[in-house]
Amino acid sequence: MEYQFIRDPIAGFRVRMSEEHALVGRWLNDELPLNDIAGFIEKMSTVKQGTEELKLEGKEVRLTLSKDEALFEAHTLFQNDVDLSRYEDDLLELDEDGLMAGCGFEDFQALMHDWNRFVQSRR
Repeated sequence: MEYQFIRDPIAGFRVRMSEEHALVGRWLNDELPLNDIAGFIEKMSTVKQGTEELKLEGKEVRLTLSKDEALFEAHTLFQNDVDLSRYEDDLLELDEDGLMAGCGFEDFQALMHDWNRFVQSRR
């Protein structure tokens, strides 16, 4: 998983990620408060030791964290109230690229530790 941390003078702390993991970056940028990174890392360690999953429903992204993987899903995937068949004549369909991303637990844990160090060192 490739990523780059940025401290933007206007937008603040941001992470850029490869296209494949863009949703993970969006979750870090928009869903996880900077003052809760350390607390989240603690929750991660309890998930790794236990048998339960951690599910976090954000504003736009759901994170499901198990001891094996981190799965990110955009809420758009779960909107069943829109009848997409009425758009068939326009050849429109839901593009699911970028609406789901996943990675192994260890990779995600390393990302979180790196993110925490970056934010703490530049405050």
